[in-house]
Amino acid sequence: MSPRRASVNEEMRRRSRERLLRATVELVSERGYDATTLGDIAERAGTARGLIAYYFSGKHQLLQSAVHRLMHLTLQEALDRTPRPAGPLAGHELLARAVDAILGLARSRPVLMRAHMAGLLQHDGFIQCVEQQRLAFLLRETVAGYGSADPDTDYPLLRALLMGAVVAQLLPGAPMPLARLRAELFSRYDLAWDMGIPPGDRPPDGAPPTLLLPRS
Repeated sequence: MSPRRASVNEEMRRRSRERLLRATVELVSERGYDATTLGDIAERAGTARGLIAYYFSGKHQLLQSAVHRLMHLTLQEALDRTPRPAGPLAGHELLARAVDAILGLARSRPVLMRAHMAGLLQHDGFIQCVEQQRLAFLLRETVAGYGSADPDTDYPLLRALLMGAVVAQLLPGAPMPLARLRAELFSRYDLAWDMGIPPGDRPPDGAPPTLLLPRS
């Protein structure tokens, strides 16, 4: 039997890694970070536990890569949603979609996102991996399309604002409502409330006014 080609081996490694990332998202969402073991993740992914160490230095890196993969896939899906925006406000619509995509994860995956944010604060911040780099690329491109003259400076600011809004939604005992946080971000970037996927027909009472930009 002839040995497998390098490209076949590479594809098998990629699929194994993605199964581990998906399993991590599923299990941490269901059980929380502390109650999820590497053995649980390997079993859910259908791989040997020892394979985790081949790709990741530990559970923290595995979780961060898994969440960043979820985030960039969610963001990409939102940006690609039809109908594709066109015209002078296309960049504004894409930024609105990006904000809604990331803020929405705090509502749809609260246990997972709370564990992710806690890990970023308790450990060494962002771990450089392909998933984190893909997320950074999409955010930077979105900011550039919005019209930023300096996307390398402006995209980290957007990332920080989104992280803060996610944390604010997840604070135990004192969560901020999504609509209020969204209104603040939309006002900052002069985005019309009806862009993206608004959680209601109008901004919440008392929110900063949103500039309703013309559609034509």
